[in-house]
Amino acid sequence: MNTCISKTGMFIMFFLVALYAGGAAGAGGTGGTQHTMEDPMTKKTLSADKVEIVYTASGSGKTAVIFIHGGFADRTFWSNQLKPFAEKYRVVALDLAGHGESGNNRTKWNLFTFAEDVRAVIEKEKIDRAVLVGNSLGGPVALVTAGLVPDKIAAIVAVDTFQDLNEEDDDDAVDFYKKQAAAYRSDFAGTMRQMVKALFKPDVDPKLYAWVEKKMLDNSPEMAAQLMESFIGLKLDDTLKKFKRPIRCINGDLYPTLIEQNRATHPDFDAVILPDTGHYPMLERPDAFNRHLEKILENIH
Repeated sequence: MNTCISKTGMFIMFFLVALYAGGAAGAGGTGGTQHTMEDPMTKKTLSADKVEIVYTASGSGKTAVIFIHGGFADRTFWSNQLKPFAEKYRVVALDLAGHGESGNNRTKWNLFTFAEDVRAVIEKEKIDRAVLVGNSLGGPVALVTAGLVPDKIAAIVAVDTFQDLNEEDDDDAVDFYKKQAAAYRSDFAGTMRQMVKALFKPDVDPKLYAWVEKKMLDNSPEMAAQLMESFIGLKLDDTLKKFKRPIRCINGDLYPTLIEQNRATHPDFDAVILPDTGHYPMLERPDAFNRHLEKILENIH
């Protein structure tokens, strides 16, 4: 069986689906339950290429829950999760290089350099056991990170990603990546706005929509273009095969998650589908998302 994680399997909903489809309130205002724990501490470390990585850390416990945002997002996309989960777990959320408050002085933008950002935080915090929670691009970043520190990763929770672990790229996909890299370089704002529109259901809270769009427009066109180009020929078959721990998904229903087919590729796979939910379940339906994530974490051994 082919186990190439590629165009549809890894990057659907973040980079691709929106592009095929042709003042904002902060994330904390999206309806999540309020919690009273103290705010997390903001810290810094250096990635393998000496780019500064900014992250927050709070809570305590044997297991660290590390939140990894998607492309063009930042750690504030997890604002509805940090305090609730810090009540039971050690909680970390980072800005990948080029995003949020982290440095942008990087020359190569791809999954592997982003995974080094996560590894740098794990090492700085001396984390021995972690569950990686990755939205969109953060899902495959989590998988690559697990390949770097396999003894430290207890599970991966993918959030609206890994819908299909089996579909492989073809010549059309290669052409698509090249064209989209060119589109980001020539009209970043227009290309990004088109993508954001396709990431949500039509009835999304307009304040949330505007907040996400503003965040995602505040990024580097060259980083976006290089990411698209880095997907050409990318295969993580061996990385997936070597990862024997659970993979769980909390996905929206914009596109189907092929649960049974994914289990044939990775036997310890399961998914929860949130109805009437787009690409950001943790922002769109934070209470439901948190309940499902809590249940997943309780059942990871």
